[in-house]
Amino acid sequence: MKRKLRMGMVGGGNDAFIGAVHRIAAFMDGKIELVCGAFSANREVSLQSGRDLFIDESRIYPDYKTMLEKEAQLPEGERMDFVTIVTPNFLHYEPAKLAMEAGFDVVVEKPMTVSLEEAKSLQETVERTGKTLCLTHTYSGYPMVKQAKAMVAEGHFGKIRKVVVEYPQGWLSRLTEREGHAGAAWRADPNRSGKSLVMGDIGTHAAHLAEYITGLRIEELCADLTTFVEGRMLDDDGSVLLRFNNGAKGVLMASQISAGEENAVRIRVYGEKGGLEWANEDPNNLIIKMLDIPRQIYRTGNNYIAPYTLSSFATHNTRVPAGHPEGLLESFANIYRNFAATVMAKKEGRTPTPEEMDFPNVYDGVRGMAFIDTVVKSNQK
Repeated sequence: MKRKLRMGMVGGGNDAFIGAVHRIAAFMDGKIELVCGAFSANREVSLQSGRDLFIDESRIYPDYKTMLEKEAQLPEGERMDFVTIVTPNFLHYEPAKLAMEAGFDVVVEKPMTVSLEEAKSLQETVERTGKTLCLTHTYSGYPMVKQAKAMVAEGHFGKIRKVVVEYPQGWLSRLTEREGHAGAAWRADPNRSGKSLVMGDIGTHAAHLAEYITGLRIEELCADLTTFVEGRMLDDDGSVLLRFNNGAKGVLMASQISAGEENAVRIRVYGEKGGLEWANEDPNNLIIKMLDIPRQIYRTGNNYIAPYTLSSFATHNTRVPAGHPEGLLESFANIYRNFAATVMAKKEGRTPTPEEMDFPNVYDGVRGMAFIDTVVKSNQK
């Protein structure tokens, strides 16, 4: 293509955090530009947000239905190519479905919907329309996560036996939703968030990371959910025993009342011959632990020689030379870049490469909602 992809945005106004993260990530590679948006349910906030982003006022819309209708009426050379949805969970399904039916590709925040039924409906919509849906499970965008996935797939560790994944946060250790924190307020509201706070907000990240790296699928689970903070309407802590489709066992812990923790995502995978460890707060390092061999540390951006060569998926998603930290924004940008490359390839009539198609999709979204649904049911038994 000889132009940038044109992006619209639903949500992400001046009163929201994650919208700015999406915009930075989308713009990082110079392949995408923001041309329109319905940035807030508050019309004045939406208008001012669009003005602050230098959007033509005729394309700052009062709501997503108006945006989709008006954009679809524009000439092909002007209308947006895709829409990014960065609203609370309950406002993911309808704009995503309507966008694809109007001919637009979609990027949507996780979890994909608030129910498994909605997720399956979006899957049907993707298959019926042929549009591309990208789900922003951020941690899959890190180079060393991709290296871990490649090493497991190559059989480096033998048959996988054990997976331990954890995601502790501490920011909801108090009744933060009653203290004027908008992000906490909608997450803790079952009408806007869904069946589970901790599993919908962060547990799905942990489950996706476990399946992404191992290439396995969670088949059965046993869950225990707790609401520790008095007055909260949804759970804020959870522990889950996992059983994978190859017979491996796992443990998943997600907590938002782990006081003092920030965003301590960590995964350990063990096979017959050795294991690996990766942590979000030290993302450039991948620790390899083999039987009878000293530990090794693979580092992002290094040009290692065989047999330690980094995978094409790791190098494709590395942006700076070794020793320079790559973090959340770069990982987000990798997801956007791969999504954009896939959309461009389809527009050009070519098949995207495996590296370009390496981003979470609608099927990951369905699995995420099935995970939440099953965890909640298990906890109720």
